[in-house]
Parts: sequence; structure tokens; C-alpha cells
Amino acid sequence: MKDFRAIAISGASRGLGAELARRFAGPGVRLLLMARSEAALRQVAADCAARGATAEAVVLDVRDAAAMQAALAAFEVGGPVDLVVANAGTSFGTMPDGRPEAASQAVQQVTVNLVGAMNLVGPVLPGMLARGRGAVALVASVAAFRGLPDCPGYCASKAGLLAWGEALRAAHCRRGIAVTILCPGFFDSAMGDRFLGAKPMAMPLAEAASRAETAIRQGKGRAVFPSTLGWLLRLLALLPAGLGDRAVRVMRFRVRPEEAGPG
Repeated sequence: MKDFRAIAISGASRGLGAELARRFAGPGVRLLLMARSEAALRQVAADCAARGATAEAVVLDVRDAAAMQAALAAFEVGGPVDLVVANAGTSFGTMPDGRPEAASQAVQQVTVNLVGAMNLVGPVLPGMLARGRGAVALVASVAAFRGLPDCPGYCASKAGLLAWGEALRAAHCRRGIAVTILCPGFFDSAMGDRFLGAKPMAMPLAEAASRAETAIRQGKGRAVFPSTLGWLLRLLALLPAGLGDRAVRVMRFRVRPEEAGPG
């Protein structure tokens, strides 16, 4: 199990990002916590400080590559980052009245969920490679395994994140870089609360965070939880297109109109 001393987390103001920040916090640990929601972010930083960590809260949008690079550079003055967790995300989807998500909403999801992760990892990866050590965790989703009709933009963004992360892992694992791709299903979160209808195999936030933390500390290449839901979607992706489409049409995930917003 790996210990990390300098950790940068995006989307750290709530949900999985906030819970992971609290779990990694401890004496001698430095945390760079980034999100858009200032009040919530500062509360998480205070929680981490109460656990003995040094926690810096930076309010930014992961789509702002320059702001991200500046925040990381300032943090690394105190020592190099040895773990980055790309957790910031947003979601849209089919509205309760059946209206599909707009093209602009699909673009926003790809920009936040995929490009935002690249904006976080990109500035620190060269240093990790030069040192021959470092860890990257990317929060994808089981939705990466098969496109779902009610959330096409979200599925596209997470599929892209999965592919990018697996490419990074294959490229750099022999140079001391651990890349862990987390593919959770439903768990208790503000984003999950926006989905109307059944949430199959949903788990408590604490359980999702525990599985994520363990996978990151063990340097696993991929962690899918719950595994049954992950295997189901992967098997559906292997069906002929028509059969797969028919199967996923029974999965209705209408979304409340308000935006979850990039964390």
C-alpha cells in the first residue's frame, strides 16, 4: 500500500473528491484541493487540516488550463506532486419530458470530464517521468463501457477518459508511473441524485471512496465497482449493435434540469 505526501485533487469540494481528500489527509501530507465551490471547498480543507494535513484550497474551473498550471506550479514549490486525482465532473442528459441534451451540453461534459483531467495531469506528468515515480488516478465510470441513450455526452466523456488513461498507463508504467482508472457505478452524490428512476447496485459514498482509495494505494490499473454492473455493460458492448441498442433502451436515466456543474 502506497503512502502519498503531496496530492492534488480536482473536484474536491464534494462527493468522491471530498471524501478521498479526507481519507488521504494526515500528518505530513500536503493537499492541493481544487474546485469551483469556494465555501464547500474550504470546509473540506478545514476537515483535512483537522486530520493533520496541510491543505490548500484553490477555487478554479478545470477547463482553465492556465489557472490549473499556475496552481500546480505554486504547490510544487513546496515539493513535487506524487499523486493527482482527476475527479471533477459534470453531467447532463435526457430531460424528464424526453428532450435530449443539447450539443453544447455534450461539448461541456467532454471539456470538463476529459479535457479537465488532461489539464490536471499534463503539467505534473513530465516531472513524474523525470523522477521515475508518481501516481495518477482518473475517475471515469461504468458508463465508459457502453453508450447509454439518455446520457450520450457523459458516456462519451468517460469513454474518452478511460481510453486516455489506459494509453497513459501502457506508455508509462515501466517508467514508474502508476495510472489507476476508477470506474464506479451509482453511489450517493449530488450528481447521482440528479438521475431520476432506478439506480441499480447503488452504494454509499463511504464504500465507493474506500474502494477508490484502496485501488489507488495498491496501484491497480483499473477498479470497477460494483463489478457486476461493469461486466454487464461490457458484455452489452459485445452484442451486435441492434441487440445492444435494444437492451440499453430499457435503462432510462432521465436527469433533473439543473446542472450538476463541474466540481
